[in-house]
Amino acid sequence: MKSILGIGNALVDILVNVDNDDILTRFGLVKGGMEMIDSSKKNEILKEISSMEQTLATGGSTSNTIHGIARLGNKAGYIGRIGNDELGVIFREECKRFGVVPHLIESDIDNGVAITFITPDAERTFATYLGAAATMQPSQIDSNIFDNYDIIHVEGYLIFNHDLILHICKTAKEKGLMVSMDMASYNLIEQHHDFVEILLRDYVDIIFANEEEAKAFTGKNNEEAIVELAKYCPVAVIKIGKDGSIVMMNGEITQIKPFVVKPVDTTGAGDIYASGFLYGFSNKFDALKSGNLASYLSAKLIEYVGAKLPDSEWNILSETNLL
Repeated sequence: MKSILGIGNALVDILVNVDNDDILTRFGLVKGGMEMIDSSKKNEILKEISSMEQTLATGGSTSNTIHGIARLGNKAGYIGRIGNDELGVIFREECKRFGVVPHLIESDIDNGVAITFITPDAERTFATYLGAAATMQPSQIDSNIFDNYDIIHVEGYLIFNHDLILHICKTAKEKGLMVSMDMASYNLIEQHHDFVEILLRDYVDIIFANEEEAKAFTGKNNEEAIVELAKYCPVAVIKIGKDGSIVMMNGEITQIKPFVVKPVDTTGAGDIYASGFLYGFSNKFDALKSGNLASYLSAKLIEYVGAKLPDSEWNILSETNLL
């Protein structure tokens, strides 16, 4: 079993169900996308939603993935920067509670938040204030941490900080780790295309993308796109929602069928997909078995609000033939 380290933006998710797209329009948010916001806009939105029912949970794409890997039983750790405030304490304690080794750097800046609007079609739209997370610098990362892990999973949202993500990838390779990365958002791929290409070409071994992200990078759809991605990375995965997913590994394309459920909230579905796939990969599952576990977890997750499966679902997982 390979141990897995994650690094990303240590955020706390604030989840809000809305009846329509009006609030998205009001704040200039692109439905289904992710917009980075400043402290002022964060406070405006929080004021607007103060009377609405909210769900609070630790988040950040890689944090969600590492949480899932730990719940599956793998050794898992997480590097991120948190605020020296109540939300920072919540983040640290939740890591410990679920078996994630926290390698956290404290800051006097507020902890980051991801305000997530969930529309009736189960689509989610993010307004993200990075706060303390945005202040993480290469010099703050203890390279000795890498010695305890075999794989590092890197959050695609870190491409805002080219120096940081390059430092992480270079250090990982020097320490003999495999590098896994989630592309994170199609609009970021469009904005940073050439830099993402450098990362994939020189460092990344396992790449996760949804179909929009894959098209933004390759200009192609699904099966053509995965062949293109596999030219850069030995393991390539494209998630195609209700149509399942595609994996290219060892030069072969494997179609992964979806588990059909009624979606309530798609927040974190791609993150927990990566949890299942990386767990399988680290335990030497083949592409089909890794993909089936990933597909099952993501399907189960979207039956609930939020990016974390409840304990009841983890408890019955051992009764399936997926592990």
